[in-house]
Amino acid sequence: MAGTVVAALLASPALAAPGGHGDKGMEMGMGGCGHPGVLKVAGHGESRVAPDQVMISLGVTTQAPTAAQAMTDNSTRQQAVLEVLKSAGVEGGDVQTSGLTLNPMMNYPENAPATVSGYMAQNMLTVRVTDIARVGEVLDSIVTAGANEMQGIRFIREDSQATEDEALGKAVADATHRAEVMAKAAGLELGPIIRMGEPEQRIPGPEPVMMRAMTADAAAQSVPVEGGEVAFTADVEVTYALIGGEACPMPMPSRTDAPAPGAPAPDGETAPAN
Repeated sequence: MAGTVVAALLASPALAAPGGHGDKGMEMGMGGCGHPGVLKVAGHGESRVAPDQVMISLGVTTQAPTAAQAMTDNSTRQQAVLEVLKSAGVEGGDVQTSGLTLNPMMNYPENAPATVSGYMAQNMLTVRVTDIARVGEVLDSIVTAGANEMQGIRFIREDSQATEDEALGKAVADATHRAEVMAKAAGLELGPIIRMGEPEQRIPGPEPVMMRAMTADAAAQSVPVEGGEVAFTADVEVTYALIGGEACPMPMPSRTDAPAPGAPAPDGETAPAN
């Protein structure tokens, strides 16, 4: 089944009120007679593109009675994995160590002090594969070479700017459409944009397409991997001025308001004597 990865666009501070595409964050503020107020809406956009790279998180875990032996065994197997990756055409710059740990394995017998039963070493790598068609082949090879940890893979698109821009444009168009429908239903018209931006939010990383941890037994058959599409999403919040509504009558001066000394009296009235 095709995997889908969702990657979010970078968010910048914008309107204070949040607005997700679930509830659309629609708000209308009526400013009183002759001043219909503002309309705040949220828009959502999404664009998809085929991935052109795969990021794989893999590693080697070894156990031994001593710490030195655990690290030696781990280094031997990890070196074999690196050689296989090189043979598969993966450049050295596309391989990065992402974790290296060495921990004692504790034994907790009943009614006795804890003891160390051995040591566990783990060396994790992050590998970039630029030929998606060969991902299954690469996975088979590294498992055969000694990799016994596979924490996940995620598909990415290197030149994603055009797709991100398209998603952002769709989000603005969605917000505009919703605002036009709401204003028309209320018997008003949209005025100029007062504020526009992306909502403040946590920037999520791409969601990885996860695979279960693999062992050497998985080398017996080829690993099927489907790239699917990468989805880029964008959200915007737009505040419009509203035009329309009935105008208020001009306020009339109160009869109790006396004109200032020396000022002409209103028509039909006599100025008070000094």
